[in-house]
Amino acid sequence: MERRPGVPRLLREINDRAALELLLASGPMTRGQIGEMTGLSKVTASQTLSRLEDRGLVEVVGEQAGNRGPNAALYGVIPSSAYVAGLDVGPETVTTAIADINGEIVAEAVISPNGHDDPVAMVHNAVVKACRSGKVALSRLRAIVIGTPGVVDPRSGDVRFSFDLPGWHEGSHQALAQDLRRPVSIENDVNLAAIAERAEGAAKGVDDFVLLWVERGVGLAVVLGGRLHRGRSGSAGEIGYLPVPGVPLAEDVKAVPGRMPALAGGLHALISAEAVAELAGPYGFAGGSAADAVHAAVEGGDAGARFLDELAHRLALGVASVCVVLDPALVVLNGEIGRAGGAALTHRVEEAVARICPIRPEVVASEVKGRPVLRGAVLAALEQAREEIFAS
Repeated sequence: MERRPGVPRLLREINDRAALELLLASGPMTRGQIGEMTGLSKVTASQTLSRLEDRGLVEVVGEQAGNRGPNAALYGVIPSSAYVAGLDVGPETVTTAIADINGEIVAEAVISPNGHDDPVAMVHNAVVKACRSGKVALSRLRAIVIGTPGVVDPRSGDVRFSFDLPGWHEGSHQALAQDLRRPVSIENDVNLAAIAERAEGAAKGVDDFVLLWVERGVGLAVVLGGRLHRGRSGSAGEIGYLPVPGVPLAEDVKAVPGRMPALAGGLHALISAEAVAELAGPYGFAGGSAADAVHAAVEGGDAGARFLDELAHRLALGVASVCVVLDPALVVLNGEIGRAGGAALTHRVEEAVARICPIRPEVVASEVKGRPVLRGAVLAALEQAREEIFAS
């Protein structure tokens, strides 16, 4: 008879993972509840919790009163058993959040690059400042995820080119990992916003959706079957280059290492913050940022209707192009302009898309609290850290 000595160990690993995943998702539970939810017997559930306690991953956090007999012990994941870092890197600020294994933020820090674009020094300083603020040793970080504008090569993990971050180039990913001596991932910022949207926002539980990011830059995240679609080179979603009527083509575009060519045409020329601010002037909403103008138009009611109609028409050119190819279940508007427009803008975009293509998508504004890119980076880092714990 064939001997399979690895089977009992594999079963233990499966049971440990099931219990730990349940506690991370649902919070403190009794041994009986864990057994009931996972299908484990009382004896097996007890053995599983004992192993997780020995590994320093769970502990008794309280008691639950029962109808008869002694109170049952409540087990919960030890928050300090692991930490992660998420970063939102932009041309003007770098924001870092440190979270425990339960996803609770224990510290945030903001630094200014002050004209220095060396990614290693920039990220190192940002992470160290946040760790000190949260009294978390850098060595305790299980994963670090960095959100940046631009195209990230899914094979190398490097930023291929970014107009806003010219110092990020091939080799940056490896240099960051060597400097921090921790697992490091770089991800497109709009993709991270989509991760946050699906976990905690308007796209919660939606497997097929797109997120259109509209502010200084323009980007699109595509989620299909619950997974991000990055494309072969990581360029999926660079919707700013989309040819649209009424503006010049984004011609003579060359991918120069370390630099993304500035866009003078395409959809970017119609819906970027600069374009929206220019559009707002003739309608009487000049003087502030593009997001301020959109917010003022929403608050202005009838006075802002024509401006919002024109903006929705411009947005619809991009949304309709995506919808006739992908037919997503949901379209989320994000970025400072998308959030400022709210329901008044999303309803208009729905109507405008339905007029120019055979699909009427559901269009909604982002519902993620705070900074979507930063939250997505933290969530992505948590997924990596938890997977490492599960696998070990």
